[in-house]
Amino acid sequence: MTNQALLEQFLNILLPVWKEEEEVYGMFWWAWQEISQSKRSAFFLQKTQEVSTEDSIVWEKLLIHLQERKPIQYFFGKQYFFGEAFQVNSNTLIPRSETEELVEWMLEVLPKSESIEILDIGTGTGCIAITLAKELPNAKISAIDVSERALEVAKNNAKSHQVLVDFWQKDILKEEISEKTWQAIVSNPPYVRELEKATLLPHVLQEEPGLALFVSDEDPLLFYRVIAQKAWNTLSSGGHLFYEINQYLGKETLALLQDMGYQNIQLRKDLKGNDRMIHAIKP
Repeated sequence: MTNQALLEQFLNILLPVWKEEEEVYGMFWWAWQEISQSKRSAFFLQKTQEVSTEDSIVWEKLLIHLQERKPIQYFFGKQYFFGEAFQVNSNTLIPRSETEELVEWMLEVLPKSESIEILDIGTGTGCIAITLAKELPNAKISAIDVSERALEVAKNNAKSHQVLVDFWQKDILKEEISEKTWQAIVSNPPYVRELEKATLLPHVLQEEPGLALFVSDEDPLLFYRVIAQKAWNTLSSGGHLFYEINQYLGKETLALLQDMGYQNIQLRKDLKGNDRMIHAIKP
């Protein structure tokens, strides 16, 4: 089979399953670069080249995986974040571009030369904490998660990226943060309401860990309220609180922080135009 025939087969099999043409093409180009170890542009110079037997086996397995609407990231065991590969599996959420935007905002605000203490709550793959550790080498980064299996992935990622992050297992809803004083706390907690399940793509709903995704319709700001309360006791004066948020609850999250006494609260949209992140200061 030639590379062009491979592309046509990929589209013919997966378009009826995934529906979105842009998404299916995106998966093909990512898979092409991973399997062939070539840039996308090389495909157009190699359209008539035969796919090797070894690569054909991988493509066949990938097609089976994707026909079951499983995320391509779980097949390759990685997702790219800030241009770097991070290990992912079914115990972790797959890092998304909106979270990259949150980290970019943090890097705009936080001092690069000072030895500050930063805590990431609900670290998952560790992508936020590890990226901050790489971009802010003078900072001391800690990260917590309720899931021991997610922490195993995060620790592996820190090791592969050769950065030092202090990871610990903790249920933020039941335990205090710590006795340390932090200059910045960041969290991308569960924020998808049960009523919003229908808006999620099937592979997100079926494959990614619900523990890291969902909150009840009755108390959708639970994690934001609890984290902000506990952050108030451990953030230094002038300390920063950063959140990734539910796009439909931006005003409500902002009002919550205002009522708790936080100041200089900023609500920022993501590149898609949705309310997505908040930055607040503890006075």
